[in-house]
Amino acid sequence: MVVENKIFFSGRFAGPMALLLSFILLTGCGSLKTNKKFYEPITAELQNGNYETAVAQIETAQSEKKYQKKDRFVYFIDAGLAYHYAADINNSNQKLTQAENAADDLFTKSITRAAASLLLNDNVLEYSGEDYEILYTNLFMALNYIATNNFDDAFVETKRANEKLNLLEQKYRKASDDYNQGIEDDTDVVKINYEAKKVRFNNDSFARYLSMRMYAAEGKLDDAIIDYNLLKRAFIEQPYIYNFDMPDVKYLPENKDNTIFSVVGLAGLSPVKEALDLRLRTDKDLNLVQILYTDPERQDSEYGHLALPVSEDYYFKFSIPQIVSRPSFIDKINVYANSEYLGELQLLEDVGAVANETFEAKKSLIYLRTVARAIFKGLAAHKAKQKEDKDKKEGAFGNWLKKALIDVATDISENADLRCSRLLPGKIYVGDFEIAPGNYNIRIEFLDKYSNIISTKEIDDYKVLKNGLNLIEAFSLN
Repeated sequence: MVVENKIFFSGRFAGPMALLLSFILLTGCGSLKTNKKFYEPITAELQNGNYETAVAQIETAQSEKKYQKKDRFVYFIDAGLAYHYAADINNSNQKLTQAENAADDLFTKSITRAAASLLLNDNVLEYSGEDYEILYTNLFMALNYIATNNFDDAFVETKRANEKLNLLEQKYRKASDDYNQGIEDDTDVVKINYEAKKVRFNNDSFARYLSMRMYAAEGKLDDAIIDYNLLKRAFIEQPYIYNFDMPDVKYLPENKDNTIFSVVGLAGLSPVKEALDLRLRTDKDLNLVQILYTDPERQDSEYGHLALPVSEDYYFKFSIPQIVSRPSFIDKINVYANSEYLGELQLLEDVGAVANETFEAKKSLIYLRTVARAIFKGLAAHKAKQKEDKDKKEGAFGNWLKKALIDVATDISENADLRCSRLLPGKIYVGDFEIAPGNYNIRIEFLDKYSNIISTKEIDDYKVLKNGLNLIEAFSLN
């Protein structure tokens, strides 16, 4: 990543280091680092199919303040998803609505409150959610409404999902203006010129699929065809997200005596954020700030650089979040009706690809803000240590101890913000099967690459209607 920019510094260094030390001593490190450990038992229960237990664990985590107030978006979406898996539709919609509302309210605050994270890190700010998380709040609400045959509200959610995608570029252009104005008005922060990156995602295949199937069920074939064509365009025009063949979806049966029976399969778990540890190196002769990898495979190779005049040569450590996929055991999903094999579900959406693409819009802001903060804190630490060497009020040992505390405070305060929902599915599969109307015993099998059955969903005496939406959702988060 190569970025040309200008960064300016406030001259007040000793005061910021004293503030940082005081904050750490008063609060410890909990507010400076993402808490992820409590997810392990929740994830285990979800993967074992114990959805009500997972709901109870999330609510317990909330009551024990493992979700802090600044993390309320994460709590709302996690709870909404867990209630969805537990088939508690009302509570799921309530929490997902709260997540959507919180995201809208908190995004502007997170952009303009640069000063709050200048000395600490983004973990101290209120988390407003990633764009892919907000997208799926709408799509899971659509699934909830479909489960109760409330198509009107389901249509609202699918339309809202794609409307948000269409407005993403405008959202980040405004964020750029707000952020740049905010730092101009604040004389105590590092000033970055942030330019919003082009957003390349504006058409979600899952939203189009759900909308197409609902229109077809209502007999609105012209609208169903429009959504079918928009779904095709999503694959044609966005190969960086949909880099696989479009599934064979249908809005009408070929045989007029038959109907369409649809299955939506959710498999695996969505990607998460992990820290990418980097090192910043300044070169005063070249007026250059280099960003270097620190992992053994890419040690000291360049991640990016900034053209920036600096007064001294320094090395500083910092971290930024990156999207990392989680492996899934699920390789195939088979569908049976009355023990007769209907077919295999086909991949419609890779949530990891959506997450990566939408995260690109925000990543440059996170990168520049984190680099500026690392430089500011590194220089502040250097100035504070110089002041201790000059004053020597505490004697040799006291002087050494104070400088050591400055280094420790600088190091432990620099953690990447890794907050995200860990309960979204990893991939979304669909299957549209042409069968005769009637009652069927349905069996959906989730298989690994060796054809071992990981989990199953069985529905006895499911009534497939001649006219209407015949759609079953099944999931295995393994």
